[in-house]
Amino acid sequence: MSTDTAILQRGLQDQGIHTLLVQFTDLNGCAKGKFVPLAHLGTVLGSGAGFAGPSIGGTGLPRTGPRSEFYARGDAATLQPLPWLPGVARIVGDGYVDGQPFEACPRQVLKRQTARLAVRGWHLQTGLEPEFFLLRRTPEGGWAPADARDRLDKPSYDLQSLPRQWPLLHELAQHLSACGLDVQQIDHEDAHGQYELNFAHGEALLSADRLMLFKLAAQAAAEARGLVFSMMPKPFANQPGSGLHFHVSLWQGTQNLFAPQAGDDADLSEMGRHFIAGVLAHAPALCALSAPTVNSYKRLTVGESLSGTTWAPAVIAHGPNNRTAAVRTLPGRFEWRVPDASANPYLATAAMLAAGLDGLQRRQEPPPAMTADLFTWSLPQLRTHGIGLLPQTLGEALDALEADDVVCEAVGETLTDEFLRLKRDEALAYARHVSAWELERYAAFF
Repeated sequence: MSTDTAILQRGLQDQGIHTLLVQFTDLNGCAKGKFVPLAHLGTVLGSGAGFAGPSIGGTGLPRTGPRSEFYARGDAATLQPLPWLPGVARIVGDGYVDGQPFEACPRQVLKRQTARLAVRGWHLQTGLEPEFFLLRRTPEGGWAPADARDRLDKPSYDLQSLPRQWPLLHELAQHLSACGLDVQQIDHEDAHGQYELNFAHGEALLSADRLMLFKLAAQAAAEARGLVFSMMPKPFANQPGSGLHFHVSLWQGTQNLFAPQAGDDADLSEMGRHFIAGVLAHAPALCALSAPTVNSYKRLTVGESLSGTTWAPAVIAHGPNNRTAAVRTLPGRFEWRVPDASANPYLATAAMLAAGLDGLQRRQEPPPAMTADLFTWSLPQLRTHGIGLLPQTLGEALDALEADDVVCEAVGETLTDEFLRLKRDEALAYARHVSAWELERYAAFF
């Protein structure tokens, strides 16, 4: 054991830590890992904690040979005691196979893209805004909001139901704050049982790591109360779904490269415009990675909901403070509104970054900014203005991904192949499923 590792280990012991939670993220954006005694910190930082590769969804690894082993090599900078698991510290692992960075590890995918920025002296800042549901099982075996009294037609910012979940939400915020996250606000969103917790932006890799930490903490807080923390995009057909909005800016040291010149009344600099042009140009392919489930496309549709709007974009457009467009521009940054709560934060960030860099390299200009409420526009109006629709099914999004060389290259051949294979299977299984709605509508109809 090196001297530095020994010092780190003693410091953790002094904090009462006896066990490591070695955590990595799979293709689906789910946290995976194992507990390892602190005495083996050196191994975790060196070769990594070992896992059977083919047991991890989306790796495509064989069952035999040196490439059948997946190692999560700990990143010491991510070591963090977990308040809800006394004596346990989480460490985030990067995937390695046969001694080399694993191409299909989502965290490695994002690190490859941020390395492209580092050689230019740039770094990407992202602020991720997770929306989520707190659910309970009904006696009939279905799902319902955790709070049975949460029934307003427009429940956003409801200060009757929000306080009823305050013990859980406050505990969650305390745990995240103890882990170093700057929790900025918590509110009731626009669906029954739906909430949002925002924490401060950070460097792109750190933001993705923090989102996974948020999920671990939220799952623990909900399970302790017999509830289910859900990042399903749209659990209720007549209500808005859960987004994972990305606030994005590009920096060189302390200079925001997306900030407009003094006296310029535009939201974004020339670099910012080129970047969002790339994001819009690759929007169909990005959809596959930022809205990666069949349920995602029940959210990305124009239409009414119980509260009056879905709050989810369905068109490829941008506009100043326009929440009805895929890209909402703000002074010195933009909000990418397409991602939903089921997105893998590493893959969605990496793909978005590659698309933006493509726009920068080709000096693309975005289409005209839209200030109209695009939720009210008909298809003919959209076509007249040259505004395309986002994919309306997972299958359409997968076709767009497969045809997009820029996004596929960013994600890597191995992960792209595995993602397409698994997600096409998901789309096919959904297409073959006979729902209760179909039986009710058609069984005795003809």
